[in-house]
Amino acid sequence: MQIISHIILREWKRILKLPVFYLVMLVIPGLLFSFYALIYEQKDAKHLAFAIWDDDKSAVSRQLIFLLEQRETLQITRSVSTEAEVKDLIQKGEILGAVHFPVHMQADIYSRHPANVTLYTNAASLVPAKLVYKAVAEVIITGSSGAVLNKLMKTGMKPDRAMALANPIKLNSYQLYNSNYNYQEYLVPGLITVGMQMILIISSMLALNYEWKTNTMQELYELSNGSAFLVITGKTIAHLVVSWLNFFLIAFVIFPFFGIGVWEATGKFFVMYTLLSVACLGIGMFISALFKDVMLSGDVALFYTSPAFVFSGFTFPRWAMPWYDQYYATIMPYTPFLDAFFKVYYMNLPMRYAQADIYKLLLFAAVMFPTALILFQRQFNTSKNEQEVRTLAN
Repeated sequence: MQIISHIILREWKRILKLPVFYLVMLVIPGLLFSFYALIYEQKDAKHLAFAIWDDDKSAVSRQLIFLLEQRETLQITRSVSTEAEVKDLIQKGEILGAVHFPVHMQADIYSRHPANVTLYTNAASLVPAKLVYKAVAEVIITGSSGAVLNKLMKTGMKPDRAMALANPIKLNSYQLYNSNYNYQEYLVPGLITVGMQMILIISSMLALNYEWKTNTMQELYELSNGSAFLVITGKTIAHLVVSWLNFFLIAFVIFPFFGIGVWEATGKFFVMYTLLSVACLGIGMFISALFKDVMLSGDVALFYTSPAFVFSGFTFPRWAMPWYDQYYATIMPYTPFLDAFFKVYYMNLPMRYAQADIYKLLLFAAVMFPTALILFQRQFNTSKNEQEVRTLAN
């Protein structure tokens, strides 16, 4: 234990002394994570520029326009009269959508004939287009039912009977876990945690082979008595403790400051974060033990970690991806972490719901650390032999 303690202290000194470590592990996380949170400071998309094309000019169309104006998502900025004008404004980026109320729309509604209302959206901006569609669809459905209801009640029909005819199916919709579609609440924790995966792997992939670059491998060999196990154990603990400092920064500084996260699930978040950290450190140690060349190991680490956010299923379901993308997702620790993160943090479910994901993260550690140990012990033995040759030569 005394040797491991010396290795831990030595590694902490290296982290504080060497720019490749303290920049990646201590400086960049705070700046990067705060930047992520600031990007989505508005939390959700509101007041999207919208145009009205009203050919009906009836009481119903005016009522629908009034309801659209009440939607916080939309901001009616233009009144147009042709489809060409709508397309031109969308192409110029002056509006994100428009709605067309056709001639005789009110008459068709009152006569129980279908009225074809047309919605134009800029699908090149996928998220705003969906928000525009959601807002307009809710207004059109509610407004058209209300118009029919008013007509039926004017005939003397009782309100409950009129409601049953005007809107025979009532939909009760509940948005759970992010009911306001808050982008800061949803995206920022994901961006921060995927950033932590990259930081952990990139920093730990320098933990072993950077000793060659700083000409301190022989010193490390003597300190550890040539034991790769003691070196990897000590360095892993040192890096894990630093990762806990970043967890404190995330969970107790950034999240509360920006009003992000589920405070009640912080303990479960810590458990999953620790498992992710251990898995990432195992991968980093493996890369560091596999390649002496620092640049090569850096390229491998970047190539491995860069697609994590895309392939993890955070923004697009994995089951809808090609099989080779799904396979790539399985060899990254962020994928099971994300599945567990949604369950135990966003949804605040008990840890048993993440049991399978926990096993997957433990599997990364169970495979990577022993492999790194075998590879680095060979490097250590090589270091000893090289030192003996130099001693004899002198």
